[in-house]
Amino acid sequence: MNQNEYSLADLGWKDSFRDQFSAADKATSLPARVIKTHKGHLVVSTGKNEHLLQIAETGVGSLNEQPTVGDWLLLDAESFVPVRLLTRTSLLQRMSPGQEVKLQPIAANIDTLLIVSSCNTEFNLNRLERYVCLALDAGVEFVMVLTKADLADDIEEFKAKARQLHETMPIMVVNAKDNESVSCLKKWFSKGESLVLLGSSGVGKTTLLNTINGTEKDKTGSIRLADEKGRHTTTTRSLHVMPSGALLIDVPGIRELQLHDCENGLYNAFSEITELADECKFANCSHTTEPGCAVQMALSEGRIDIRRLSNYLKLLSETQQNKENISEKTKRKSSSGNKKKKAKSKWIG
Repeated sequence: MNQNEYSLADLGWKDSFRDQFSAADKATSLPARVIKTHKGHLVVSTGKNEHLLQIAETGVGSLNEQPTVGDWLLLDAESFVPVRLLTRTSLLQRMSPGQEVKLQPIAANIDTLLIVSSCNTEFNLNRLERYVCLALDAGVEFVMVLTKADLADDIEEFKAKARQLHETMPIMVVNAKDNESVSCLKKWFSKGESLVLLGSSGVGKTTLLNTINGTEKDKTGSIRLADEKGRHTTTTRSLHVMPSGALLIDVPGIRELQLHDCENGLYNAFSEITELADECKFANCSHTTEPGCAVQMALSEGRIDIRRLSNYLKLLSETQQNKENISEKTKRKSSSGNKKKKAKSKWIG
């Protein structure tokens, strides 16, 4: 984001946030939107000025949670220290990659998610279904954007496969380097609307951003011809004000998207399976070997796809396990905190 001055409306300030900004707040604080996150700090904008805030393990300032790009904060008008995180209209989050059990917010207050994949060997239905679940669970509009159409031999094949993901999902096929090609996306880029690009490294997200934005400010990597994978180019999450007035969030390529507490997203993403589950003989049916399983019956009759069912069961198990892991970690921290308080009270007494 550049150093131009913006109004709050230019930054995506809407009634849902304005309603949380009381008369008392106006006397002592300023609204600011998180426009960039780095490891250890984040940058917020009030429209007139940008401020660098340090991130601790527990959050920022007195906040008990980690803000992410797209969040709205209230800053103390004199010290610019965050005093409150405004309630989000939406939140995209995942399990943190690696061994540590914690949640990682991706972007907040998003109106539309652009799921970006490319017309080559990177295209993977199982992985893309994770993004669909994420969007459905967050309650945001989502669009499939297939890039590198200029390099594909059969574009229709990729479109046909993408249609399996969700029947009402718009599918746009583009050459991310061509202005005319990406013009099909403009209807989602309305003034004040917040969008996020998500996809694997090298699918052309930054190139797409540059073309839509009319700039080549961010360097992009070329495809490694040996495996058709692009070089990783985006290293921070950042918000860009587009010429149309839309706000586009660019994030690093996602190599691992593990879901957490995403049952609602799964239910809607795999509705042809979950609706059948209500007809199973047993309420706790695993849809594998139980007698009277309506899902297995539909599979044997060819009414549902084996790949879809396998991925649904995998994602359901994953999201339930991750939910349990987070819950258990929270209990341990709470128990540890209570023990410390008791020990402190004993010494004081």
